[in-house]
Amino acid sequence: MPHHDDLYRAGMPQLNFAGLSENWLLKECGDRHWDALARETASDFISDEGSRAYAAFTSIRLRAHGIHDVRENDTLRIRTELSRIGPVRHLSEHRVNGGDATHASLSMMSTFVRRTEARNNRSVARASFANLKGEIAPMSPVVAGMQEAARKLRLRESGARIDGFDLHDANRAPVEFLPCPYNDFNGADFLYFASFQAFVDRAEWQTWRLAETPALVSRELHYHGNINVGDALRLTFRRAFVDDARIAHWCEIERASDGLKIADVLTHKTRRRA
Repeated sequence: MPHHDDLYRAGMPQLNFAGLSENWLLKECGDRHWDALARETASDFISDEGSRAYAAFTSIRLRAHGIHDVRENDTLRIRTELSRIGPVRHLSEHRVNGGDATHASLSMMSTFVRRTEARNNRSVARASFANLKGEIAPMSPVVAGMQEAARKLRLRESGARIDGFDLHDANRAPVEFLPCPYNDFNGADFLYFASFQAFVDRAEWQTWRLAETPALVSRELHYHGNINVGDALRLTFRRAFVDDARIAHWCEIERASDGLKIADVLTHKTRRRA
């Protein structure tokens, strides 16, 4: 399992009001995932079908251990390890350390996709690569757990659970967003995977307006589809738990035009005094 380490200095792009920026971390580790894919698979990413293929994330699991403690000019080290877990699927594991502490750990699972119609993100299909390099690793508990969570949430088979406690019906009105092509889509014309996290945080703030500064404990994002520029999104908190100590919720993200669910996001934060 190849790995590489890099050092970072926490500056304004890496920080936000609550410490280390989760959105920056997702983007940076996503870039590290794609860079490792390019180096380790030795692929030009032209699929067997003859079209350009892209590595699309299917599930992300983030565990935070103190990203709210990161301050300006702190030194961070990110270690990334990549493994092949299927014919066109890969898993990257990222550890974010500062000093003697581990601030966060991420598991990011991707598959290769292609468009069957030019510039139409509703036409995305799995891509195939007969000669993709790298041995396929045995199924791990991390991979199995992420796949099972994505399946259950997508099919609404059971109530959402976060870190072992049950959520209650949220009974909240949906929040709608019209994603902006300049900020929310990437260079491949897809709605960027990190934008989903940003939408959920905006919807959370719009819904609860917590006086405290919540500190992230965990986040899971499971992706089922995408949208085109001009499509609106509807975010619905299906289940939630809010008390004096914690806030947790399961948010479904749907295309407003046809109601197709394109993502499930599970979030757990602790409520700290500002």
